[in-house]
This record gives sequence, structure tokens and C-alpha cells, in this order.
Amino acid sequence: MRDSVVMIAQPYRFYVERKDVSKNMARFYAMSIELTLFGEILLTRRWGRIGSRGQRLAHTFTTETEAVALFLNLLCQKRKRGYRPTGLQARDRSFYR
Repeated sequence: MRDSVVMIAQPYRFYVERKDVSKNMARFYAMSIELTLFGEILLTRRWGRIGSRGQRLAHTFTTETEAVALFLNLLCQKRKRGYRPTGLQARDRSFYR
């Protein structure tokens, strides 16, 4: 059992979309960082075609710094590939439920 309590300094949530009608492309990518019941830091990634459930991948870390480093790295990669934020808050909220 751990002696110290782990807490996340702030919520980390990210949702972007990439659309290209000429290629019939409509994709989403979402990430969040949360604390697990076991005190680990969990970075959850979800991606796929807009309107689908998509795929999910989770990474666990012992420190928030490690999780945030991957979060920021992936965020930069997605922005370079043309993913952009949207104003669709309902979809954003449903990812984190």
C-alpha cells in the first residue's frame, strides 16, 4: 500500500475531429487523464469514425508527469495530422462518462 496520496493537479481532456469530404473521412480522437481506484494515473485514448464507438486504449502511469508527457506528445501529433477542436460539447461529455 502506498504511503502518499496521489492526486491529479487538473483535469486533462481533449477531443478533436478530422474531416475530408473528398476522401469520405470523418474521424475523431479523444483523450483524458484520470486517477484509478488503485491510485495510478490512467490516460485513456479513444478514436474512430465519427458516430461509431471507435477503439479504446488505456495507459497507466505512476506519476502525472509521465502521463502528461504522452498526452502532450499525442496532442501535437494529432494537430500536425489535421485534427481540429470542435464546438460539440455533447459528444465531448459522452466520452468521459
